[in-house]
Amino acid sequence: MTSRTISRTTDRATARATGAGPGAVGAALRATARGLADRVGRHPWYGRASTGAHAAGRMAGRVDRRWVRPVLGVVGPLGRLLLAVVVGLAVLGLTLGWQEAGVGAVFGALLLLIAVGFVLGRSAYDVDLDLTRTRVAVGDRAVGAVGVASAAARPLRPASLELPVGAATAAFSLPRLAPGERYEDVFTIPTTRRTVLTVGPVRSVRADPLHLLRREVRWTDPVELYVHPRTVALGASTPGFIRDLEGLPTRDLANTDVSFHALRDYQPGDDRRHIHWRSTARTGTLMVRQFEQTRRSHIGIGLSTEVGEYDGEADLELAISVAASIGLQAAREQRNLDIITPAGPLRTRTARTLLDDLTRVSGSTGVPAVELARTTAETLPNASVIFFVLGMHVPATDLRRAAAWVPVGIRTLAIRCGAGVPAARATIGDLVVLTVGSLDELGSVLRRAAA
Repeated sequence: MTSRTISRTTDRATARATGAGPGAVGAALRATARGLADRVGRHPWYGRASTGAHAAGRMAGRVDRRWVRPVLGVVGPLGRLLLAVVVGLAVLGLTLGWQEAGVGAVFGALLLLIAVGFVLGRSAYDVDLDLTRTRVAVGDRAVGAVGVASAAARPLRPASLELPVGAATAAFSLPRLAPGERYEDVFTIPTTRRTVLTVGPVRSVRADPLHLLRREVRWTDPVELYVHPRTVALGASTPGFIRDLEGLPTRDLANTDVSFHALRDYQPGDDRRHIHWRSTARTGTLMVRQFEQTRRSHIGIGLSTEVGEYDGEADLELAISVAASIGLQAAREQRNLDIITPAGPLRTRTARTLLDDLTRVSGSTGVPAVELARTTAETLPNASVIFFVLGMHVPATDLRRAAAWVPVGIRTLAIRCGAGVPAARATIGDLVVLTVGSLDELGSVLRRAAA
């Protein structure tokens, strides 16, 4: 406070003497303050005090991390309540002379001291968490095992093990283990919905019978379990899975390719390797081959996750399973594949990465099917077939607008997904609209589209 007062007084006097304005006063004030701060900072007393304060702060932080937090972490909710009651009763007994309150405080303190005996001690375990498969499909069971071996020189008393699985927790009773003895328990995880579950870490738990104190020790790292969407195998006759080696011919002509188109007169600059000598000998004029540009079969999928287009979670899951089934068929036949969602493109390099990304897909809002179609068409201008996978509540006008974004020459199919809806096929201009009510119907519906 003293330095600030001196700074203001000095600046006012300087301003009156020089006739400076408010800006000069502010600049002089800041310069004076910086000078005072530098002089104070260079003073030896200040340096020693600052160093001592920083050292005390570091020591307090170490004490907090090493002692305070571990101790408070051991006290459970009921133990904290009992501790508060003990303190309250002790205060009442000391201030008001209330003997009953003092007795209650002593009794509560004894309970806490007895609970301490249950959580003290050191355990030495070698714990293994083994999941047979870290990737399963919806409806499959994930099987795993927890193995515990004693690494102590003396027998270890019985303990409890806990294994978090998502939001749930599995409990295991660990028996008394002799030195070197091993215990193993097998568990299964039911998978009823598509998700990514965090399994683990395995932790040992020591607690008193009243659960006033609870001490946990982690022994393993957590493992991610991917529950992939359900898929079905599609036949090789599915539209878009082209098997010809020449690829898909286009209307663009080129001087070199593998899809032969016609013969034309030789022009300067043409590659002489493409001269057709038999026609040249017959006509007496140099003739060269002309080709159609081709492209490899490239599958594009636009997966809409707009929740307003679906009747519920079951319809959205059906749409994700449809996209996954088509994507897996493209991966099996080693076709180029891209899947676009409102959140961005998915990884399609391998079937595993494709299913992993589809497992993390969730419902969204703000990107309707028409906008997704525009993004898909702009991202995949060279696709041979584009599938739009969407919900039942996309009107025909939006389907027509979505198809208008697709360049000419790309086959386009819209697959509307609605659980329990009868399978159907319709056309809107050049757009083939398929309705799928069950994942098992997908193969037959796609074959119907090829007819």
